[in-house]
Amino acid sequence: MMKLVQAIRKEIKHSFDNLRNEKLKYSLLQAIPFWIGSVITGTIAVIYAQLFVWGEKVMNLIFDWNGWMIFIIAPIGFVLSWWLIQKFAPYAKGSGIPQVMAAVELANPKENSKIKHLLSLKILIIKILSSLALILGGGAIGREGPTIQIAGSVFRKVNEYLPDWWPKISKKNMILTGAAAGLSAAFNTPLGGIVFAVEELAKTHINYFKTALFTAVIIAGLTAQTLAGSYLYLGYPKTADVQLTIMFPVILVSAIAGIMGSRLSLIMLKITHWKKRLKNDKEQIIFLVASALIIASLAFFVNREILGSGKAIMERTLFTDNKHEDWYMPLFRMIGPALSFTSGGAGGIFAPALSAGASLGSVISGWIQLTPNETNVMILAGMVAFLTGITRAPFTSAIIVLEMTDRHSLIFHLMLAGMVSSLISMLISKHSLYDQLKINYLKELRSTDSPTS
Repeated sequence: MMKLVQAIRKEIKHSFDNLRNEKLKYSLLQAIPFWIGSVITGTIAVIYAQLFVWGEKVMNLIFDWNGWMIFIIAPIGFVLSWWLIQKFAPYAKGSGIPQVMAAVELANPKENSKIKHLLSLKILIIKILSSLALILGGGAIGREGPTIQIAGSVFRKVNEYLPDWWPKISKKNMILTGAAAGLSAAFNTPLGGIVFAVEELAKTHINYFKTALFTAVIIAGLTAQTLAGSYLYLGYPKTADVQLTIMFPVILVSAIAGIMGSRLSLIMLKITHWKKRLKNDKEQIIFLVASALIIASLAFFVNREILGSGKAIMERTLFTDNKHEDWYMPLFRMIGPALSFTSGGAGGIFAPALSAGASLGSVISGWIQLTPNETNVMILAGMVAFLTGITRAPFTSAIIVLEMTDRHSLIFHLMLAGMVSSLISMLISKHSLYDQLKINYLKELRSTDSPTS
């Protein structure tokens, strides 16, 4: 393998040595690593998405075959997911977005060596395996956050493989661009990837790497589309003939979703903090089994929609006549992610947050008896608002939902939902879930050179 890499490096160097236009040569050398990382990211994102869908289908098939089996597969899935992380890659746990945010902050000459604990090939592999174990066990998780950490790992590794003669490329720019490409490939939302990089990761201007960012997002998305076909994450919900007065229910659902999303963040942080008091692996496993059995019991005795990513909830409420959820489903879609996300296994919060918001919009629209098309608007607004309550990234949330449904006529409705949720969330907690977790990771890494459990 190393001989092949060396041969490729030698051939590339020979080709560029013969190129006389120095400006063109430099531009190409700067761009190629981003292109390579984007193609690899798009390919892995598609494979991972298919595996994730397969895992969710297998879990549902087992449940259909014998509902009592959830009491077996849930504890096994939760414990296996946690064990993989504990044994092989402690920083592969959870979403992956806080790890990428921490890696961006560590991308400086003094702390570069610590990034390997957050982004690596081992992280990539364990992230996929752990999240698959958790989804097979009925964990209420998504794959989008993990895809972002996976993409960051790919781009970091591509940067590492560059030969000494290659023009130096900023590690920070590579990680930021990788994260944006990962989100683009995961949701098929290129604009969402760009806005995410600016709003959630960079938090500064992007003049120094805007070309690399744009091209990487496009290439990753095109690679995913080439392999999986052109698709929308959700489809085309009907929203025609909606009156301007829908803005008032949108504000209502956005405020409630913002409160619930930010409260969920605080609950997950408190559980994470409490778990640090557990003295040994035996106590950790007891917590995991208890969490799994709570989710299994709610699924078996009340409603199985607490299981999995929640995408089925979004699709059913948006595209069928069965638009109105039971009143307790928004709470179930908070309990599931709270116990799954804090289990110590790998899994994201994007899709569960979107499904929680969708169920909330569905419930409230049923209470005030809106039309089917107005209900769809409320569902989409709830999705944006709940995700904003978690991430505090209103524009990213609005653009993602806009792109995954192709409802450009609702741009102002979705932006309004994000802004209302953001303002309400700030009253409950100034910092997002990701910011708090990022701070925790940085403290751990800066206090020791080896990952902690």
